[in-house]
Amino acid sequence: MNELDTLSSWIRSQVPAMVSLQRLLTSIPSMAPESGGEGELSKCEALTPALREAGFSRFARYDASDARVPSKIRPNLVVTIPGKDDSRSIWIMSHLDVVPPGELAKWETDPWTVVEKDGKLYGRGVEDNQQGLVASAFAALSFLKSGIEPACTVKLLFVADEEVGSAYGIQYLLREHDLFRANDLIVIPDGGDEKGATIEVAEKNLLWLRITTKGKQTHGSRPDQGANAHLAACDLALAINELETLYDRRDPLFEPDRSTFQPTKKEANVPNINTIPGEDVLCMDCRILPCYPLASVRKDIARIASRIEAKHGVSISWTEEQTVESRATPVDAPVVKALSAAISSVYGVTPRPIGIGGGTVGAYLRNAGFDAVVWGRLDETAHQPNENCKLENLVGDACVLASLMLTGPKPV
Repeated sequence: MNELDTLSSWIRSQVPAMVSLQRLLTSIPSMAPESGGEGELSKCEALTPALREAGFSRFARYDASDARVPSKIRPNLVVTIPGKDDSRSIWIMSHLDVVPPGELAKWETDPWTVVEKDGKLYGRGVEDNQQGLVASAFAALSFLKSGIEPACTVKLLFVADEEVGSAYGIQYLLREHDLFRANDLIVIPDGGDEKGATIEVAEKNLLWLRITTKGKQTHGSRPDQGANAHLAACDLALAINELETLYDRRDPLFEPDRSTFQPTKKEANVPNINTIPGEDVLCMDCRILPCYPLASVRKDIARIASRIEAKHGVSISWTEEQTVESRATPVDAPVVKALSAAISSVYGVTPRPIGIGGGTVGAYLRNAGFDAVVWGRLDETAHQPNENCKLENLVGDACVLASLMLTGPKPV
């Protein structure tokens, strides 16, 4: 039996222990204060002794201050497993927080109690992101239990605040602590497909706008006496949407393969039909291919707004509710090559690099100069009622991560 077989065999024998850890983590609703929760400290304080009892011994905590939660802190935990080469590390980064369960009537089980049925675990957080969290823990633990040494030092990173912007998680760590090195391999097991055949290496630039248009309210029968803020806002939304024809490059790395400028949320204005509103608020969700800098997009939106103001006699202002501009991890980066080999060795598929329209914590790492990838074999039930995790995916992903830890990057 070779070393990977030894590691994989041990991992496959640990399904009851994996389920037990999932059960513990799910029982602690670790939601951000924005979601009505108290943060991640209770979950982190339950996870730490569970990992210590399992065999881990090297722990470090990096707490971000947050006055909004009872504990006043948002914890970020690092667990280290020494490897043969300490000049670089393999980081597996998962997050401790979860989203609210949503409408409870749509759940077939209690979202905070793990239910095992037909080879799946059901509960809030079991896939997002406890599949990656538990898989990484048992991948690393397989080395401690078998006496095999990883190729490089392994760092398990469990971060706070991923679901609501990462200000107290990876952004805090990158700003306040010097944890990562340029040649480290960073894998975020928090996104993928049902075959585990895609490795996310790039994201579209993200620009969320909340736009306020102010005109003059008047009676619906006398539009000439006012300035219709709603009409101007509609004109503005259509004009910004037309930027899709200006930013028209295509990139097959992404799906859809183009930039998108979409009107989304619309806030209420006047309560009755026969009043022309003097104020209107709408939102735009813009996902732009990374070849286009956001500075250029901002200039075009300002130009359009100025034209709409003059046309309708209104004033337009906006706030950027979220903005992320991300460089890509090269498709031939060591982390991509090493992870691809590990996926192939376990799942027998040839993975391909992709870009996505959504935002992940990978963007913050990439912008800081670190090559990070997002991967997992998932059915993508995250944030849905009856969120679930296949046990075969949990075990298989642990074996993939163990393979990555065993072989490390190819020598340059």
